[in-house]
Amino acid sequence: MSKEKQTFSPAFWTANISELLERMAFYAMFVVITLYLSNTLGFNDIQASMISGIFSAGLYFLPMFTGAYADKIGYRRSLIVAFGLLAIGYLLMALFPLAMEHEGLVEYGDKTIFHGLEQQQVRWLVLPIMLVIMVGGSFIKSIISASVARETTTENRARGYSIYYMLVNIGSFSGKSLIDPLRQVIGERAYLYINFFSALLCVGAMLAIFFFYRSVNAAGDGKNAREVWQGLLKVCTNGRLMVLILIVTGFWMVQQQLYATMPKYVIRMAGEGAKPGWIANVNPLFVVLCVNLITKMMAKRTAPMSMAIGMFLIPLSAMTMACGNLIHTELPFGIHPITLMLVLGIIIQALAECFISPRYLEYFSLQAPKGQEALYLGFSNLDSFLSSILGFGLSGILLTKFCPDPALFETHEAWLAASEHAHYIWFCFAGVGMISAVALLIFAKVTARKDQKNETAAK
Repeated sequence: MSKEKQTFSPAFWTANISELLERMAFYAMFVVITLYLSNTLGFNDIQASMISGIFSAGLYFLPMFTGAYADKIGYRRSLIVAFGLLAIGYLLMALFPLAMEHEGLVEYGDKTIFHGLEQQQVRWLVLPIMLVIMVGGSFIKSIISASVARETTTENRARGYSIYYMLVNIGSFSGKSLIDPLRQVIGERAYLYINFFSALLCVGAMLAIFFFYRSVNAAGDGKNAREVWQGLLKVCTNGRLMVLILIVTGFWMVQQQLYATMPKYVIRMAGEGAKPGWIANVNPLFVVLCVNLITKMMAKRTAPMSMAIGMFLIPLSAMTMACGNLIHTELPFGIHPITLMLVLGIIIQALAECFISPRYLEYFSLQAPKGQEALYLGFSNLDSFLSSILGFGLSGILLTKFCPDPALFETHEAWLAASEHAHYIWFCFAGVGMISAVALLIFAKVTARKDQKNETAAK
């Protein structure tokens, strides 16, 4: 293989570095998004979870449309628009609460503290601000991976996507690593000020695209909105694919709790000194360490078998997380039982992801009609779209019932009584995971039998 075929274009490196910066910006904000909405803006747990869930869902749904538009106007122009929107959105996420801060000041003893905007309807203005970030992020989701495909050849494409995947996880890890040191320095204001950092990263990415991104693939034909809707209709009327999407939605509903439930749960149950950013980082760390090993180990096994193993690991992970509230003895090195069991549960989640994610697209593509694989794979994120709405929505309900905000109670003892069964949250998600795991086994068996019957009839 020639050296020329092994090298990558400047556009490839610029796109990937900008993706790293965007992932850092996003995960620095998203790991504490429910804390920002509740502790800074005063939304209750259900409201904060629903807003976060719709925000996450939009990031998975809109790329089907923004990606088609990007093909028409060109990737460079689309990326500049995307990072511009992201920078504006993150900046407004930081400035909006500061501008309204006087509305949330209350007297507390001899101090005046910020108590959120729970009495102010103006807090709902955060929704159009988050919409700006959603639209900008949806462009990034569709363009960067497509840009890697355009800027690589058959010979170096696998290596190109390996670099892309590595940088995505580095960005994810780095972004989430920032929040805990910031919390230690400035407390809950970290949920607000982290958005300044995210905005700065997006400005840097936008400048990199403006000055260094030069692709020979400037624009394409693309699909119009009508064609995208027609493709979505085809997927939604494919019974087998829709069942598969619903089943895998159960897996992602549990995975979503890394952002929906864990940050509030660990701070409320383990104390303000808990480090949700570092705990969340356990997932990408173990995915990077284990995904290639597990994929190779399962290479000779069918996709349904690999996915089934991962599906049965998911309820085990949720049950492990529940055990933290059942351990009442002190652990060595000052480790809180809640923290320890969350970390162990997230490790199991990461292993489940390694078994499922690499094989899901393969299995999804096999269910698509011949010649329409690309069209159908464009909608493979529908499971993440559904799980964002359902997973975050259920999280808000369960937090309210089993692990409520301590600020709602007059005494610590009253809150202790209300949160006695906080681990029931994880029991509920273990049930979701188990239902999905059993459903996948039934799905695989039924579809295999149907395919065998069709093959026999065709002979």
